[in-house]
This record gives sequence, C-alpha cells and structure tokens, in this order.
Amino acid sequence: MKISNARVYRNGRFERSSVEFSDKISAFDVEGGVDAHGAYLVPGFIDIHTHGVIGYDASDCRADEIPALAGYYAAHGVTSFCFTTMTIGEDALAQAMRNIRGYERQGAQAKCTGVHLEGPFVSYKKRGAQKAENIRMPDLDLFYRMSELSGGKLKIITMAPELDGALDFIREASKLCAVSLGHTTADYATAMAGFEAGATQATHLFNAMQPLHHREPGLIGAALMAGAEVELICDGLHIHPAVINAVYRMFGKKMIIISDSLRCAGLCDGNYDLAGQPIVVKNGRATLLDGTLAGSSSNLLQELKNVVSYGIPLEDAVYAMTEAPAKAINSFGEIGSLEAGKCADMLLLDEELNLKATFIDGELVNGSL
Repeated sequence: MKISNARVYRNGRFERSSVEFSDKISAFDVEGGVDAHGAYLVPGFIDIHTHGVIGYDASDCRADEIPALAGYYAAHGVTSFCFTTMTIGEDALAQAMRNIRGYERQGAQAKCTGVHLEGPFVSYKKRGAQKAENIRMPDLDLFYRMSELSGGKLKIITMAPELDGALDFIREASKLCAVSLGHTTADYATAMAGFEAGATQATHLFNAMQPLHHREPGLIGAALMAGAEVELICDGLHIHPAVINAVYRMFGKKMIIISDSLRCAGLCDGNYDLAGQPIVVKNGRATLLDGTLAGSSSNLLQELKNVVSYGIPLEDAVYAMTEAPAKAINSFGEIGSLEAGKCADMLLLDEELNLKATFIDGELVNGSL
C-alpha cells in the first residue's frame, strides 16, 4: 500500500512525503498512492504504563478479556502497550503473567509489547494507590518466576531503591529488563545509588516520590543528573501544565508520556475497583476513598492534544509517545519510528490531532483513508 501527500514524521520533524508499506515500511517518496490530503502521519503511540481501560485491568482481567482492552488501545492511537500490573498478591500476579503470555493480536487490536510490573517492591509511605498488604521486600526469585511465567515478556519493573536488598536486586534485574525507580521515599543519594546500580528510568515523575527541593533534589534531581528516562502523566490532573513544560525543558528527549490509565478509562464517572480497592471517579479524577490520587482515566491521544495545548511542540510530543518509550523498553529496532524495515505501525491525524486512521503491521484497523 502507498500513502501520499502526508506530513510524515521522520528524524524528529515533519516533511511532506509518501510512504509504501506492507507489514513493514519499505520506502518513502514513492509515486502514487492514497492521497492523505496533508494529514500528519506519525508512528503508532506506545504506552509503557497502562493498567487498563473500559472496565478491564491487567491485574485481574481474564485472558479472554485482553482483546477488548487491546481493541480500545488501537481505536485511540496506541499500537503497542505494556501490560501493567499493580502491587498484588503472588497468585494474582502469576495469573496475570500467564494471561499475557497467551495473548496474540488479531484484527483491530494493539500489540502487547511487554509487561510492566509496578511493584510489589515499593515504599509503604509512598505506596499511593498500591495496596499496602501486598508490598514486599525485593525478591529476585519472585521476579524470575514472573519473568518465566510471562514468557520472557518483562520490560520494566518499578521499585523503591531504599528497601533492604534493593541495590543488589537492581544490579541483577537490570540485566533482564529496565528498572524504574518509583513509589519511593528515596533521597538524592539513595536514588543516585539506584541509578548507579543499573536503574534507567523514573516512574510517573513527581507522583509517589519526594518533591524536588533546592537543598534535597530527591529522585527528580537524581534522574536528571543520571540521564534517566522519566515517565510523565499528562492528563492535566496529575501534573500542572507549567510543570509538564518544566520537565520537557529539563529532560528533553528523556521524557516519556504515559497514560497510567485504569479500568475507568473510556467509561463515565462512578465507582470502580483497583486491585481490590474501591476507587471513585469524579470529573475524570480517580481517587481512593480517602482522596489519594490514583491513576488516570485518560489516553495518549488526549494527552497529545493536552501537551500541545500546553506549549510543547508537536514534534517533541510525538517523540515522547513513540521513539522515547520504544527505546526505554529496548524495542526501537522494530517500533517507535517510521523507517524502512520497521513495523508499519502508523497513525494518520488531522489538523486538530483527531485520529483518522490506525495501521498496525500495515493493516488498517481503525478509521479510513
């Protein structure tokens, strides 16, 4: 197939061009093809931190429910996602790993590019919406068991570096997947020790960690000095737009935009469950009953519009949803940019950044030309 007269995102900028593809991208600047009428053609979005949508959650959904979850992602511009679990019990975690191991994309569904374990090795004091009774000390045997049950799909584990045995854990776990520091009380020195041990990321920056202070920069300052990638929830509720701009200016291409979406995403306000805990969603804001802010009800397509309205250039916002997350999970050889030989995972967006079409492995799975 060929698409012509599109504003194609390549090498960090848009250029008027055409693309030829089957399941992989084969060539650019080709003759003929379907006229895109100047629409933006960008890589498919990659959400490396999403718990669920439309009533389903990675921590407790059945294997036969994953296709519905993956279909929602594809319909909202996410072509690849990391199945993200909460701090849950070992039996539930093991079942989640078995479920995702058996998932195979069919039709209008996004790819599961891996698993993100958010916990259970997190700080009690900064647990946020993680269930306290399931928090554990770092346990490599548990980690390896989950990796095996997932079929080797682990891409990220979020953990607190101040826990007993955490640095030794990081040294070993980082040989298998990315280690992201989060849900932590770590000060600057402890966070730096975590990065020096092998951690490469920070989970949902500013949330569930010590604030940036001019005499104690904490994990935020350590992430900057260590050159780490940083996740950022850009739903307009978790982080003020001015701070989102500040993170963009501080971290540049190390910023990764995530949804951190929960099962309430795509549904109306109301009462829901999060890993065995009741949550309330009001005006799109999800909280525990005590008011603790939980994840989001957002999606990356909406967050793209958000950050552009906050003043971040479209080119850099696209990078933070495509190339940056692909590199963070070591998948950039296949996804994350429009290059010959890579998967033809692409989105067509109109001038207002509305989704016109989604292609996954070259197949039109949503929208029309």
